[in-house]
Amino acid sequence: MRSFNGRDILSLKDFERQEFFRVFEIAQRLEPIARNRKNVEMLKEKTMVSAFYQPSTRTRLAHESAMCRLGGKVVGFADFKMTRAGDFYQESIKDTVKMLEFYGDVIVMRHFQQGAPMEAAKWASVPVINGGDGWGEHPTQILTDLYTVLREKGRIDGLKWLAVGDMRMRTMHSLGYALTQFDCPVTFVSPPELSLQPEFKEELKQFSLNFREVEHVEQAIAEADVILVEPVVQPDYTKARQEAGEHGMTPDNYKITRQLLETKGKPDAILLHSLPRMDEIPPDVDITRWSRYWQEAFNGVVMRMALLALVLGAVE
Repeated sequence: MRSFNGRDILSLKDFERQEFFRVFEIAQRLEPIARNRKNVEMLKEKTMVSAFYQPSTRTRLAHESAMCRLGGKVVGFADFKMTRAGDFYQESIKDTVKMLEFYGDVIVMRHFQQGAPMEAAKWASVPVINGGDGWGEHPTQILTDLYTVLREKGRIDGLKWLAVGDMRMRTMHSLGYALTQFDCPVTFVSPPELSLQPEFKEELKQFSLNFREVEHVEQAIAEADVILVEPVVQPDYTKARQEAGEHGMTPDNYKITRQLLETKGKPDAILLHSLPRMDEIPPDVDITRWSRYWQEAFNGVVMRMALLALVLGAVE
């Protein structure tokens, strides 16, 4: 198995099966630190640079919290418009990253341009972690989801997934790539205009992913062991920021309601959502036995702890 030391985390297409389990192993080892709200000195001599060109709550703060839990330091920006990359100069990714590599030992980047973290990794002498790139991928989120499933269900192989939302989303792309390494049939549910893109669908077929597409959650929820939900009403991820405006709400076909779970869902199914949500999961679902999105949020810190420890060489 390849070493993670110094490695970029850009796409789950790059991960082999045993590498997933190595990350999960380290996450489980480090989990008690976060659960007990402790800080250790594992990365006390390291600094992480947050380079967030798009709004973020969980991804940015989970990485920063993870670095602090491991004793490291954090610098960076949460609004690129306050930097030279976002003002009059429109500094290039290359020029920005060539500076950032002097300010820290690992760079976590979220960008509205698909492929931007990959471009950054070409020029950076330190590891780059993709915190979401436009409509591209979101590898750390899906690693978090898989770890949550493993902790909640005790396994990943053999579970049936139901993925609901906008299939153009970066999380859905990373999910598709990840599940090619497991025995996990997945059903994708989306409005027809937001379905899997032909080129991505062809790629999943080449990777031998066992998947199908339906247009209503009721057509597949009864078989699902894991239900992963994202909004079908989305901002434009190719833009740096999109202010709230007039938009529609979630059609019933793509909502996971308490009644639907009670009448159609498996009693032991688990429900994931990377958040933020709109009305696709009503608040009354939060206190049911199906919801796991708060555990998922906690695991997001644990997963980033594992990735930082691995790429910075604190564990091998």
